[in-house]
Amino acid sequence: MKSMTGYGRGVATRDGRTVSVELKSVNNRFLDVSCKLPKSLAYLEETVQKGVKQKISRGNVDVFLTYENLTESSKKVNIDKALAAEYVAAAKTLRAEFRLEDDFDVTALLRTPEVVSVSVPEDSREVVAELTKLAVEQAVERLENMRKTEGDGIYADLTKLIGNLEKLLKQAVIRAPQVVADYKKGLIARVKELLDGYEPDESKLLNEVAFFADKADVNEEISRLASHIGQFRAICKENAPQGRRLDFLSQEMVREVNTMGSKSNDITLTGYVVAMKNEVEKIKEQIRNVE
Repeated sequence: MKSMTGYGRGVATRDGRTVSVELKSVNNRFLDVSCKLPKSLAYLEETVQKGVKQKISRGNVDVFLTYENLTESSKKVNIDKALAAEYVAAAKTLRAEFRLEDDFDVTALLRTPEVVSVSVPEDSREVVAELTKLAVEQAVERLENMRKTEGDGIYADLTKLIGNLEKLLKQAVIRAPQVVADYKKGLIARVKELLDGYEPDESKLLNEVAFFADKADVNEEISRLASHIGQFRAICKENAPQGRRLDFLSQEMVREVNTMGSKSNDITLTGYVVAMKNEVEKIKEQIRNVE
């Protein structure tokens, strides 16, 4: 079992070139990969998306990528000689016409706007893409390790909660048959009290009890809820993503518990139902973070 929340970072370096990738993931019903890439590296998005989707099936994943080129050929100084000549000629003209001191040297010329520019030659896209692939693989692996660690904690909590639900269900199973017997006993006592000692019509009493027993029968809901609990335990042990299936099962559990509550006409059984609803809500809350 894996959580959908985590962080991972990967770095790949070769020949003075470095690609760093950071991944941050949070809950989401589906997989949504959002890439924050410099405009010049937009061509890497497909590589990033593919690397993330190979390992992650659910969650909102933000990707942050940086690239650094520290090779000797990474920058080049360009000199606009024609423009420099114009500046030198202009300086000579001004000196002669206004009889100015000549302090226009090479350093001053280099500081003159647009005479000198620095350009960065375009890197080989294949090399950068390969480094990006390696960095993404490393970041995903670390992200997955963190999601797995958090998932182990969720699994332990879910195991405890489903165990609590199962215990409450067993108590409901024991109590359910007693509900009808208690109703019959109470009904006979009330009727005799109203009839002032006269014996009531047994057939009418039995019909009333049978009607109540049919209305308050929760055996079907108990059986289905027990089945859902068994399936829940089995899915939790699988290695494949479980979140969506567990979410569906939790919704079905809510349905059965609510139906059981609507049929219940017994304070003890109602107490078990309320406690079961509480456990199912806790289960649903935990499932929201399961991949």
